[in-house]
Amino acid sequence: MELPDPVRQRLGNFSRTVFSDSNRTGPEYSEGPDNEMVSSLALQMSLYFNTYFFPLWWVSSIMMLQMKYSVLPDYYKFIVVTVIIIITLIEAIRLYLGYMGNLQEKVPELAGFWLLSLLLQLPLILFLLFNEGLTNLPLEKAIHIIFTLFLTFQVVSAFVTLRKMFILRERESKLVKRIPSRLHTASAEPNARLELVNCEIMT
Repeated sequence: MELPDPVRQRLGNFSRTVFSDSNRTGPEYSEGPDNEMVSSLALQMSLYFNTYFFPLWWVSSIMMLQMKYSVLPDYYKFIVVTVIIIITLIEAIRLYLGYMGNLQEKVPELAGFWLLSLLLQLPLILFLLFNEGLTNLPLEKAIHIIFTLFLTFQVVSAFVTLRKMFILRERESKLVKRIPSRLHTASAEPNARLELVNCEIMT
């Protein structure tokens, strides 16, 4: 299962705009391993533990909501239930994109993971954590804080990994562009030598 082509193209264009290192002043080409890996081990470990933590977060949130449901205002009841449903749906998609993007070094998937984490999941968790009208219980505060730490770390590590991916892609692209010119130069040199020899023979 992969992202639709229009979505991949838009995420790719967004990633190229945000994560490409256009202000780089170092050397254009640097030597490195042929199969250099840019996947983040720290990000992968975070995703692994996040996968096991999220069911615990979900069960705890439902239990705490059931305990305080009767004392919440009607509009907060609707908001909390809606937020938990949205977080659950986003988390399944987010973790899938994170695994695919990091392990297989797919920029659009990892960019989608970064956007979902930063723009949707993190604000929703912060809303549940800091909204005083929700009368959070101690267990709720604890699990929301842990979830916030997971998301903050993943946002930072995914950003760094995407930057590394684009630096590597730009380097590979420049090297590929240099290959035809080198081949043309190499093929032109024997012809130049042959013309020089012919001129010396004629004289």
